Amino acid sequence: MSGLRLVTPLSAPFDLVVRPPGSKSQTIRALFVAALAVGESRLEGALESDDTRFAREALRALGADIDAGADPWAVRGAEGRFGLPQGGLDAGASGLTGRTLIAVAPLVTGSTTIVGRDRLPERPMSGLVDALAGLGVDASATDGHLPVTVRGMGALPGGSVQVASGATTQFATALLLVAPAASGELTIIPTGLHGSQGYLDITIETMRGFGAQVDLNDGEYRVAPSGYTGSAVVIEPDASAAVYPMVAAAITGSRVEIEGLGTRSLQPDQGIARVLQSMGCEVEQTLDTTTVDARGRTLASIDVDLSGSPDGALGVAVAALFADGPSRLRGIGSLRFKESDRLGALANEITRVGAGAEIAGSDLVVTPAALRPARVETYGDHRVAMSFALVGLRVPGIEIADPEVVAKTWPGYWDMLESLSLPGA
Repeated sequence: MSGLRLVTPLSAPFDLVVRPPGSKSQTIRALFVAALAVGESRLEGALESDDTRFAREALRALGADIDAGADPWAVRGAEGRFGLPQGGLDAGASGLTGRTLIAVAPLVTGSTTIVGRDRLPERPMSGLVDALAGLGVDASATDGHLPVTVRGMGALPGGSVQVASGATTQFATALLLVAPAASGELTIIPTGLHGSQGYLDITIETMRGFGAQVDLNDGEYRVAPSGYTGSAVVIEPDASAAVYPMVAAAITGSRVEIEGLGTRSLQPDQGIARVLQSMGCEVEQTLDTTTVDARGRTLASIDVDLSGSPDGALGVAVAALFADGPSRLRGIGSLRFKESDRLGALANEITRVGAGAEIAGSDLVVTPAALRPARVETYGDHRVAMSFALVGLRVPGIEIADPEVVAKTWPGYWDMLESLSLPGA
């Protein structure tokens, strides 16, 4: 990717209703479960993006029948039996897709190699490969990373296994999603969790929506080998994407209503609305809406633990640039292992736009200052691009490098940002 995009500052506050695209987390989870299921499933509101496209194509290569030509998507499952793909399975840049492909590969009879693009081959995979080895699956990684080759025997064994979950819950999620297709009851024990329970809750909710039997007791997930049954599900808007219009409202003294996301949502980044409330915004929620109103308000500095919503931390860091003093964002060390080293990227780009940033272990301290024009590097990371674009709503001369990287999760992001400046917004 290449190019630059100059962000135009707002000339006036806005008052808008925004519905973000479908949840990436829910879409990819539902795709895998529907592909494993017996019968046809319908996925309404699914996210069309680079990440979900790679997930679809990989599942098609394994034998799932997926029609994504209209909403809802139709998925005819392979009944827990996947065929040997021709060539490797390409996960693109999606960590969740790559890791879940590794977990489903034992269901294939023969050797399956999972590959990735961009920074995905640098992201850790050994925790999942080790867990599979603990179940007797023959799998090997390349120095703990992709490519990973799994020599499947047509089944995932049952049993009990500990899954390292300190760096990411996706290892545990991947095994959980496949567990109902195992040959026997499978008990999965995530170890080293640091505030990311919410993503496992989404996984279990998705599984149960397709008939899985999952019991949680004292931190252990016991999953029956019941298989899945095709289902009709509605994908929520993406709470991580919703962070950007919410922060846009917070830093420009505006009001936004997020349609489709409210108190019923389990998505961890839905909690960012309450972080903005602690900074001084007025926040109101119903079951299915969240409203952030910053009209006539100034933002206060915060000291907050964001270990449970690390993706949303990037938007909070941008909000902190406009607060009345230094803010400390705690527990975000896992950002080092995302699509980029997001913790390092935050520090670099906050400094580039003129403010202060200090990394202290797993914390980031943001010190506001007079901000200046800058060409923001995005490191091939959609969340870095979307977060720092918000600075340009207040500061003239903010250019975003590689702007098309947002297509990973929100292809229409720039249209949404431009809509904030439309008459009547």
